[in-house]
Amino acid sequence: MSMPTVFILDFGAQYSQLIARRTREANVYCEIVPHDTPWTELAAREPAAVILTGGPESVLVAEAPAVDTAMYDSDVPILGICYGMQLIARDLGAELVQLDHREYGPALLTIEQAAAPLFARVENRPRVWMSHGDSVLKLPQGFELLASTERCGVAAMGNREKRIYGTQFHPEVAHTQCGAAILGNFLHGIARIGADWKMESFVDSSIREIRSQVGSAKVICALSGGVDSAVAATLVSRAVGEQLTCIFVDNGLLRKGEAELVVEAFRDVLHLDVRAVDARERFLKRLDGVIDPEEKRICIGHEFIAIFEEEAAKIADVKFLVQGTLYPDVIESKTPQSKVGHKIKSHHNVGGLPETMHLQLIEPLRSLFKDEVREVGRVLGLPDHVVQRQPFPGPGLAVRVLGAVSEDRLATLREADAIVRQEIENAHLDPKPWQYFAVLTPLLSVGVMGDGRTYANLVAVRAITSSDGMTADWARLPHELLERISARIVNEVPNVNRVAYDVTSKPPSTVEWE
Repeated sequence: MSMPTVFILDFGAQYSQLIARRTREANVYCEIVPHDTPWTELAAREPAAVILTGGPESVLVAEAPAVDTAMYDSDVPILGICYGMQLIARDLGAELVQLDHREYGPALLTIEQAAAPLFARVENRPRVWMSHGDSVLKLPQGFELLASTERCGVAAMGNREKRIYGTQFHPEVAHTQCGAAILGNFLHGIARIGADWKMESFVDSSIREIRSQVGSAKVICALSGGVDSAVAATLVSRAVGEQLTCIFVDNGLLRKGEAELVVEAFRDVLHLDVRAVDARERFLKRLDGVIDPEEKRICIGHEFIAIFEEEAAKIADVKFLVQGTLYPDVIESKTPQSKVGHKIKSHHNVGGLPETMHLQLIEPLRSLFKDEVREVGRVLGLPDHVVQRQPFPGPGLAVRVLGAVSEDRLATLREADAIVRQEIENAHLDPKPWQYFAVLTPLLSVGVMGDGRTYANLVAVRAITSSDGMTADWARLPHELLERISARIVNEVPNVNRVAYDVTSKPPSTVEWE
């Protein structure tokens, strides 16, 4: 029996992935799909419910993003959020108006129908988060007013018989009080979906699917040393055992001492069959003269695949390649869920793949966020030092050396990065930053060292707090810690005379500088 699935129709909202996260936190499986996916395609997968996201457009403009209206005639429960609610209202005959001034920020919600299932066990007047420029003026036929705010007459509406609901506010954001309860009421109460999406069930079903897909063929797994590839390799190993061979490629773009630690961890701790390939010169040659970060990612992705296919040829009957691709990788590389969204960057294992490959991909974590992957690792019994390892980009230091990549510049960055990691780890911060590293910029600045003029590199330090990498805030490191990091870098790393600390969140920036 397949897992009940909620489909999230994406209209390009900045919070689309957050809706997915909150849905899964309610132990309900969901997938983000394009807003204009034909209803026949969705209906064939027997959706347990549908959620329409917000979006940057106005439903009142010509050619506004729309849905297949056949959805409204189904018996499937529907929840529209912000733009999604306005679209439901427009499609079902409501009257809408464009506001003179867009409404952003907090508002107090007056619940007009305390008995409405959407607001079960939600106390009146919670704070909610608004972000809209249009407003519903007159409800569609068959709908009732469920909630309002001082500036928004229709803040929530619903048709109990058809199980179609809408909220003008965003229940998925942390700024909305009782947002999780409201989403839970829709998922569990209105849509009657059980809280059955758990990592144990994901592991069991994944093992069955991998065994069915692979059969008796051989499999190789691309190991980077990060938590994603560690969990993917262990999961596939549980499914096919000795049919799996892990390939660790030292691309010369790793952190200080990392290659040795990775091989040791996978062989001695995870007890996997690991073959190490020294490809440092090969990758540096491929990256020679490459400046553009997108081109770097694509070059690295192509070179990885070429090496894996060469190694696979040395093993009889290899047909599959395992990768630790995650849902954020897919979202940022291809933006498959929305034609009104934007591609952020090509992850080396998604957008950086060549068009033709001789190996079939197995990506067991493709539907998961980072913290969900860590939970899978715990279910599989992986040790904490593997599960809790901070994220490291697949292209490695190539995207942290801004501009040209050379062995000299990589050596400079390795030493600076080692200091950053050592000092932050030794500080025993609570909470500990989610990710922290050094970046070698292409900037040179004037300095004074030993009474002499210097013209040397600027190193930037990045430390963030996050749960899944989709959004992030800069970590408020103690000033004394930043002082130690700066002093050590300029004193211990040759050709560096200045250190800067990045105080930018994601968005508007990304985690990596590129």
